[in-house]
Amino acid sequence: MRRLTLVAICLVALTSLAMAQNNLDTKWHCSKATAEQSYQAADGVHNYGAAQGNCSATSSKTGEKSGAYAENNDTTKTSIKNHGTYVVTMDDGDKTYYSYSGMGNPAKKAATNKWTIVGGTGKYKAAKGAGTCTGTLNDDGSSDWACTGTFTAGGQ
Repeated sequence: MRRLTLVAICLVALTSLAMAQNNLDTKWHCSKATAEQSYQAADGVHNYGAAQGNCSATSSKTGEKSGAYAENNDTTKTSIKNHGTYVVTMDDGDKTYYSYSGMGNPAKKAATNKWTIVGGTGKYKAAKGAGTCTGTLNDDGSSDWACTGTFTAGGQ
């Protein structure tokens, strides 16, 4: 009976370690979108579009290396609303899948978003997490982001 109890305690401890929550604190530089399509709305105010592009981690404590995004957006002179997916490639080649939605002000060159991790590959297959990013929109079409949050890798 003691042996069974010890085995059960060890399994609970190992499962807890595998599901441990990690802090995410990553800075990204995203180049100008590699593909964009947009349409002016009949109201002459809104511009609806889609974009995709690539980002590089400039600072990461958890192994993020690069990212690729695809998003839809609604833009006016004073606001941006967007939502999309973001796929992060880790240093070891595993991927983490994100979903995000955000808003910003192109006149002020600022944006924010909220994200959730919805899965991945390898050790991130069952990953979950959530957080926020704050961004600066650069004149050349690129952007810089500081993202924080928490996640659990989920194991294989």
